[in-house]
Amino acid sequence: MAEILNQYNEDSIRSLDWREHIRLRPGMYIGKLGDGSSMDDGIYILVKETMDNCIDEFTMGFGKRVDIRIEKGSVTVRDFGRGIPLGKVVDVVSKINTGAKYDSKAFQKSVGLNGVGTKAVNALSSQFTVAAYREGRAKVAEFSKGILVTEHKETDTTEANGTRIIFTPDDSVFKNYHFISEYVENLIWNYCFLNAGLTINYNGRNYLSRNGLLDLLNRKANPDDMRYPVIHLKGEDIEIAVTHNSDYGEDIYSFVNGQHTTQGGTHQGAFREAFVKVIRDFYKKDYDAGDVRQSIVAAVSVRVQEPVFESQTKTKLGSQYVWENGPSMKSFVLEFLAKELDNYLHKNPAVADALKKRIEQSERERKELSGIRKLANERAKKANLHNKKLRDCRIHLNDEPPVKAREEFIQKSLQSTIFITEGDSASGSITKSRNVETQAVFSLRGKPLNCFGLTKKVVYENEEFNLLQHALNIEEGLEGLRYENIIVATDADVDGLHIRLLLMTFFLQFFPDLVRAGHIYILQTPLFRVRNKQKTMYCYTDQERQKAIASLGTKPEITRFKGLGEISPEEFAQFIGEDMRKDPVLLSQDAHIQKLLEYYMGKNTPQRQVFIIDNLKIEKDLVEELEA
Repeated sequence: MAEILNQYNEDSIRSLDWREHIRLRPGMYIGKLGDGSSMDDGIYILVKETMDNCIDEFTMGFGKRVDIRIEKGSVTVRDFGRGIPLGKVVDVVSKINTGAKYDSKAFQKSVGLNGVGTKAVNALSSQFTVAAYREGRAKVAEFSKGILVTEHKETDTTEANGTRIIFTPDDSVFKNYHFISEYVENLIWNYCFLNAGLTINYNGRNYLSRNGLLDLLNRKANPDDMRYPVIHLKGEDIEIAVTHNSDYGEDIYSFVNGQHTTQGGTHQGAFREAFVKVIRDFYKKDYDAGDVRQSIVAAVSVRVQEPVFESQTKTKLGSQYVWENGPSMKSFVLEFLAKELDNYLHKNPAVADALKKRIEQSERERKELSGIRKLANERAKKANLHNKKLRDCRIHLNDEPPVKAREEFIQKSLQSTIFITEGDSASGSITKSRNVETQAVFSLRGKPLNCFGLTKKVVYENEEFNLLQHALNIEEGLEGLRYENIIVATDADVDGLHIRLLLMTFFLQFFPDLVRAGHIYILQTPLFRVRNKQKTMYCYTDQERQKAIASLGTKPEITRFKGLGEISPEEFAQFIGEDMRKDPVLLSQDAHIQKLLEYYMGKNTPQRQVFIIDNLKIEKDLVEELEA
């Protein structure tokens, strides 16, 4: 048997066609698969890859409108550009390394240059239809999982020039997938902010930006909390907007050729360094870099010739140069800011004064915390964090990938997860059933402190907060974050909901970047187990419970789970694996964190009393229904 397993000869070598390779290794093309609960799950990458072609047409001056509709899991994208050349409609969506973007004269600063995007969408869709309209003629082709089903003949048409793509993600690849409208809207808004004048119609609603990144920051940073008006700077191939507010952390949005680089890259790094240098030079003071960037809200967009990304999903820019034989990214951004930001601050002394006061406030706060931070770090070491509080996993988000199996390692790092739970029984169940490679468990002791209105000093003085901060490795920002997914796992009772709320307050108060970047989730575990001798069904809602009872036919045994500790490790393994249900903690585009926290966690106002009473009625009715 060992000899058979170890055989390595000509028969061991296999060649895959483009479709087979994409379906066998989808992560190489669209990142993590997921069910749609994360903003960078594969189904949104499929939408983005389709939209990118529309944006490239707009950038080239063709078509000022894109229509997108998502309903019942199917996506339709229609642009009004030039339309795919009719004789190449099938090739463009089904032959790898085929496309116009290899001709740099046609697409100088395009988003996608490798001819893979729509092929990946095609291969990973159960149904895929492409239609091109050019000068009164139309060509349509239909595919299933990348295989051509029907190639229609060219016909006359009254449709305006452009391209329409309709696809349904393959549910054998994207299990239990669902589109979250907020994620789609965020994607669309980013396209609009980066392409002023473009109208995108999403499910009947128009999205449009007239002022680019200025509009973006006015939405992201509440005007009531800005320390000074948004500084908006534009140049050839670069646009920057920046302000400061009162929140902790850095909130920086970066883009390349209209692509939102959620993981940053060389351009974002160049901006962070250049901004600090220009500020130091302007005020002639060697400010600490962290003080300069504390509470910053900024957006930076660059246009790069033939950009190099670190993966097919284009979430992190790797280009060191803006164009061939041109300036480095660092010198390009620094030169722009050194001229434009310096000029702006000289011309607007009130803004310069407000910026200086914000930096000096951060400086005072940092110095006040310095002694406490040192003691807190020592306490964390003495607490033996990794033995008592944290059952760690083996692969983390920012681990250095090995040379061999690099892509597989990166995919696993994107699955890295930490469950935050309360009590020994709950953490014990998860610990015994988790995947030790990618899933860690952090155990809370009792209810966390309500930290609304408190300063960051409490993070170091409170043992639970201090140890949690160290476990996540976020003291200095998100660069060192050890886990892609931070999942709050609490009991489905009043105490569990309260712990959830207190943890959300902690993250929003001191680490809002984690929420904005989509790292925080709530674990959904079944409320009921319905079974007879033949079958066991787990139900997450009362509606599911009723359906399960009806489907079993006989009078089944029904168990109501009230705590995570009541679920055996063997059962729990089913709920935190591939089919894990988790709800993302989302902030709306115009959400103001401090106002949000004040409403829910501040003084008991009449408005909140009405909110609580109304929702208690719903809970009371549900309890009565369950008991019946």
